[in-house]
Amino acid sequence: MKSAMRAKDAPRLSAVRLILAAIKQKEVDERVELGDADVVAIVEKMIKQRRESIAQFEKAARADLVEAEKFELGVLSAYLPQQMSDSEVETALAAAISESGATSVKDMGKVMALLKPRLAGRADMGKVSGLVKNRLSG
Repeated sequence: MKSAMRAKDAPRLSAVRLILAAIKQKEVDERVELGDADVVAIVEKMIKQRRESIAQFEKAARADLVEAEKFELGVLSAYLPQQMSDSEVETALAAAISESGATSVKDMGKVMALLKPRLAGRADMGKVSGLVKNRLSG
């Protein structure tokens, strides 16, 4: 936040303040101090909201708002751990399927329960969910 203030980068400063406000709000609401995993979950939720907003603004042909949301998305993404490669996700997926003994789409919940803590913040869980479904249905 300080570097954005010094650089007089108002859009970046605004995005960083949004993150800090969301973290502070969660801490106040739950009266706890958040750990790294909790902060990553908050940032992931904010990223999901930005993606949904971008889709809605594109439908409404509001290019100005789309650009603002994309910028915030970029700033938010910088605060997540480095994303896993597709091969790393596939390896984790195969391991979770074998550990859980999943054989059909009905077992998808078991697999996702194993994958979520392992991949949190490092992979798009929406894509992972699709991969699990494809693997178990095929």
